[in-house]
Amino acid sequence: MPPRSDEPRRDATGSRRGAVRGGTARGGEPRTGEPPAAGPRTGESRTGEPRAGDVGGISDARAYTPRGRTIRESSEERGGQRRTPRAGRSGDPFRPALQVLDGGRAAANRAGRREAAPPRRSGVIRTVPTRAAPDDDEFAEPPAPRRRPGRTTPRRTDPPGRGAPRRTEAPRRTDRPAGRRPVRKPRRPPKLAEPRRRLRLGTALVLAVFAVIGIRLVVLQAVDTPAYAGGGVGNRLNRIDLPAPRGSIEDRTGAPLARSIEARYVFADPTMVKDRTETAKLLSPLLGVPASELAEKMKRKGELQFRYLARGVDIARAKQIEALDLAGIGTHRDERREVPGGDLAANLVGFTSLDMDGLEGLEARYDDLLRGQDGRWVYEAGAGNLNAAIPGGYSQTTAPKPGSSLVLTIDRDLQFQVQQILSRQMAQTRGAIGAAVVLDAKTGDVLAQASNPTYNAATPEQSRPTDREDAATSFVVDPGSVHKAITYGAALQEGVITPDSAWPVANTVTRGGVTFRDTHPAEGKKLSVAGMLAYSSNVGTIEIGDRLGPDRLIDYQKRFGLGQPTSEGMPGEASGRLLPADQWSGSSYGSVPIGHSVDATPLQMAAAYATIANDGTYVQPHLIKEVVGADGKRTPSPAPVTRSVLSPQNAAALRTLLEAVTTVDGATGQAAAVPGYRIAGKTGTGLRYVEGRQQPGEVGSFIGMAPAEAPRYVVAVFVWNPEGGGGAVVAPAFREMMGFTLRHYRVPPSSGKSPNFEVFPR
Repeated sequence: MPPRSDEPRRDATGSRRGAVRGGTARGGEPRTGEPPAAGPRTGESRTGEPRAGDVGGISDARAYTPRGRTIRESSEERGGQRRTPRAGRSGDPFRPALQVLDGGRAAANRAGRREAAPPRRSGVIRTVPTRAAPDDDEFAEPPAPRRRPGRTTPRRTDPPGRGAPRRTEAPRRTDRPAGRRPVRKPRRPPKLAEPRRRLRLGTALVLAVFAVIGIRLVVLQAVDTPAYAGGGVGNRLNRIDLPAPRGSIEDRTGAPLARSIEARYVFADPTMVKDRTETAKLLSPLLGVPASELAEKMKRKGELQFRYLARGVDIARAKQIEALDLAGIGTHRDERREVPGGDLAANLVGFTSLDMDGLEGLEARYDDLLRGQDGRWVYEAGAGNLNAAIPGGYSQTTAPKPGSSLVLTIDRDLQFQVQQILSRQMAQTRGAIGAAVVLDAKTGDVLAQASNPTYNAATPEQSRPTDREDAATSFVVDPGSVHKAITYGAALQEGVITPDSAWPVANTVTRGGVTFRDTHPAEGKKLSVAGMLAYSSNVGTIEIGDRLGPDRLIDYQKRFGLGQPTSEGMPGEASGRLLPADQWSGSSYGSVPIGHSVDATPLQMAAAYATIANDGTYVQPHLIKEVVGADGKRTPSPAPVTRSVLSPQNAAALRTLLEAVTTVDGATGQAAAVPGYRIAGKTGTGLRYVEGRQQPGEVGSFIGMAPAEAPRYVVAVFVWNPEGGGGAVVAPAFREMMGFTLRHYRVPPSSGKSPNFEVFPR
């Protein structure tokens, strides 16, 4: 509703209401020429009786206190001080009534505001009655609340009673003197946040953050600079491995048996190949791989970006492939293991993988020595099309360290001939396994060590695993009669027999319920020791074994090197097995002296005969002659193990007795005789066991030495034939091998003849 005019309202008589209250002006002085207003209730107290000195009209309401007492009554109670009705009267005609409604408190507050306000008329003010605050003295007048000076904006007040019109208070004068009226205590304002505290806290947090950032910047710039600088360089570095050439394997003369040569590998990026069928057709004749296989390798599989197509490709062939400029096809430096001899000593040398890791043979046994250490070239390069070494940028090269080379005791020419002879002789049998060993009796050097069947080390994947075994060290057999030389040597050394010993020998003998027979029966005649060896008498040898006893026989078996690996240098060498004396059965007294119930390898038996040839001194057989480092320094292999087994006299006597095997009429080894040379040796027929099970057929063997008067070389030949008849192969094979060995090393023929042996002395 529109605000009311500031002009005073008129009463029914036409006079202005509120213009003069009780005949006094706003300042408390009576107006001139205007009588005081009167009414029917003028001067009446609350009891209805008129009060002296009071004026009539609504101004009388100003004389009432908040609790309904008159000013006069309140003054009398406070000590008799009276206040005239005009003493503190304001010029607002409605002020007394409003003061009654709000208990007299608002008047006191407004009185204080009027002191500074200039004298002017104001409109009717309706205030909102407020709740009185509790106080100890209900009539105490608390100090008026402070008001902002000069406030002139209108303030709306609530009507004093229900149904009264809402009025707007006119701007208040601030020059009026404050009237005395009771006021309530101001309500304590709610506690607000302290802005200064917030400001200080925020400032501290900001400073702390900046301090942390500053410290981190200092650390990055001063402390971690090298690390971050290096990291930046690391992102620009390229690394290229420089493969170390694998060491070679050479024979005793330096001729290579296996070596590494530079080659190339051909690869495909399946994601870049456009037409894999056409690409495979172009590469197939150059790589020697079927086109279908190449096309399968080039088939795209996910995000795979590299597939080998061929390894170890010749450099010339790789250049032809590069000239085709096929999409997705490339070449890179590779290394290929070259085996000049193909199958030459393949069972000894072994082979490597495409990654130049030794897998079998000496390649596997000495892989760490042959491998070497790869080098590396690290250089700083650009990105994208600028991916090349930056001139003056970081560059460091670690040169590869080539692997060391092995020099074997093997003679390549002799090895080749021994392999050829063995293969030719064994062609007469089917499914047979053969082994041949040639030893230098004085040094223990293995001059040749052949196996049959064999394989081509350049293409090992085309062979069977059994073809790749070295039979000389893995072929475990009952040596048979070749073991008799150990029994006779022990008997000579122990004085059980002499070279001239002889006694009647029966055709059979029984031990533990097993009957042992001679292939050349003596019919109970006196048989010499030479005759027992010449005819390979089982009965005579068993009697010698009885005289020795188990303990002494086993002791000499160990001295001759049986029952333990020779540590020649081949991986996986078998140790053989000797039957302990406490495990002998009744039949063992008959089987062990003649070479049964004994497990040995061809190499072990060859070393035992080399002991007889070397005047009774055992020399450990070995394959490694020396190691040649990358710098060319040669390191000889450790000296072989040696020990004395027989005296030189007994060893010489035994050699002479063994000559009867190749010279006596009807002897078992006549086929092994080498024209022009005295040969001492022994034949044997044994059995083969695999995982404790006897295999069908038999193992024929012959081990001999030449020249018998001063032996230099020992040759051992073993052949297992599942159909039998191995003995018919070994003697001729020995003759060829020993004959070539003596001629190859230019050993002069024997100057004398073998002695005449009396087989059946009188």
